[in-house]
Amino acid sequence: MEREIKMTSDGSKTLFINELNESYHSSHGAVQEAEHVFIKNGLLLMDCCEINILELGFGTGLNVLVTINEFLKTDKNHIVNYFTLEKYPVSAEELKDLDYGNIFPELQTSYTQLHESAWNKTIEILPNFFFKKFKCDFFELPQLQIPKINLVYFDCFGARVQPFLWEKPLVEMVAEKMEVGGFLTTYSSKGSFRRVLKELHFDVEKRPGPPGKREMITAVKLTN
Repeated sequence: MEREIKMTSDGSKTLFINELNESYHSSHGAVQEAEHVFIKNGLLLMDCCEINILELGFGTGLNVLVTINEFLKTDKNHIVNYFTLEKYPVSAEELKDLDYGNIFPELQTSYTQLHESAWNKTIEILPNFFFKKFKCDFFELPQLQIPKINLVYFDCFGARVQPFLWEKPLVEMVAEKMEVGGFLTTYSSKGSFRRVLKELHFDVEKRPGPPGKREMITAVKLTN
């Protein structure tokens, strides 16, 4: 799929797929969206010394970057194990043009490591921050050997272009990887997605969305 770089309203860039008429992030602000959905309404709500995060999908690596940025504000005694899936990796040229290192200059080395690290291999990006990426389809999730997940960043392409990613088969696979009490956060507020989560025994909550979006969803897994 052909991709191009586009500027968003907060001054950060994103990728746009012409074939799908879909961008990787909100046109109202890529960094703003990532921080609002996955940090403010995800990571900052967690209360545990060691956290296992699952992201669907890795894409530009922006969600990992804002997570590392927040991690650096902690007392460093916390441990983060970050797992992410991606079928269509971003190219080195695209990463250079996205220029996220200009937004997080102190994380430039870490950002390069994220993208240059080997697939299926755990690396320690920073002390106590462990990262592992899988080059695979989301539906291969059941075959992946990962610990029980505390926090899910559900960041698939929108249901308008890939509705099957927001339906029960994939969501059930994600739920099976989560701890009871595990937390899921996503930019979506799609009604059918909320109903799937409730059917799978999640407590679902609507929250104010990031700039340009009225609502988003968070959900807590109640039972196995």
